[in-house]
Amino acid sequence: MQLQLQNFATLVSNAAAAVQGAARQLLDLTVGSTLRAVLEANAALALWMQWLILQVLATTRAATSNGADLDSWTADFSLSRLPASVASGQVTFSRFTPTQAALIQPNVAVRSSDGSQSFIVASDTANPAWSPVLSGYTLGAGVAAITVPVVAVTPGSTGNLQPGGISLLASAVPGVDAVTNATPLSGGLDAESDTALRTRFSSFLASRARATPLAIGQAVLSVRQGLSYTLQENMAPDGSSRVGSFVVTVDDGSGSPSSVLLASIAGAIEQMRPIGSLYAVHAPTLLTANVSLSITAATGPVHATIAAAVILAITSAINQLPIGAPLPFTRIAQLAYAADPGVINVSAILLNSGTADLTVTPSGLIKAGLIQVN
Repeated sequence: MQLQLQNFATLVSNAAAAVQGAARQLLDLTVGSTLRAVLEANAALALWMQWLILQVLATTRAATSNGADLDSWTADFSLSRLPASVASGQVTFSRFTPTQAALIQPNVAVRSSDGSQSFIVASDTANPAWSPVLSGYTLGAGVAAITVPVVAVTPGSTGNLQPGGISLLASAVPGVDAVTNATPLSGGLDAESDTALRTRFSSFLASRARATPLAIGQAVLSVRQGLSYTLQENMAPDGSSRVGSFVVTVDDGSGSPSSVLLASIAGAIEQMRPIGSLYAVHAPTLLTANVSLSITAATGPVHATIAAAVILAITSAINQLPIGAPLPFTRIAQLAYAADPGVINVSAILLNSGTADLTVTPSGLIKAGLIQVN
């Protein structure tokens, strides 16, 4: 039922009409009169009470609650807001005179060009430059640069930077003169919004006490943000038909989710799966899309700028394809034209050295490889 709200002027007017109607003589309700002041004081109290009622109503329904109030609502059902995640990527430390060895230890801080975002070096024992003895990355004498992983200090989407977004050393590193990122830093996500939490809360309630595809999907999406998945029923992990078995293919945006993440998802599915059923959780089968094409546009520096925009548009579109989705050959031309109004013509398109569409199985995923624009 919709509330009939009244503003201050309406409250005073209604009160004056009620008092005048109940009186047997004409009352003085002019501005500044005693009776008018009493009515205005009561109207102010009524306005305050009306606001309190609205506050109570807003916090007693998940559909109208926000922030901490919404969190307390969902917490009663053992559902919590998905936290923010940190951006990560690779940076390159370089120097002008590589005559002596240098050491870059984990937790060395670097910053974005404007100084607003900070990142720290992460440990990667698989990196060829990693030294177990020194517990850091070594630049040997004669080595001008090395590339190491970094993670954002502050979780959230603000840590996602374009190539070249990092250029500052937070503190001096002996033997190192500069730092930059040749590839984007990505993976940073803000904490789940109120709208997204309400949507997931509805799905959560609809999936309770049900071993349905919706319930399995809810279990997957509740592990962390940024996940996509497909569910294939009556299928064995090897792709053969098997009644009572299902396969869940999950991607975190990278195309290669970690074994730790897959194990966490399997644990969540275990709480939802039907009794007597079998299941498997695995990463998608990757297919790399290499694209080459020629564009007709302005020459000189302008051509290079337009070509960069085309590369970015094609790469972004391919990397956003969902699991199992194909990549039509003609889509490449469409993306090139839409990337910049300066693109006059697109020709010599090759998709993995051919002119056919790229298709994958329901558990396959296409990711961008080498994108060349001439």
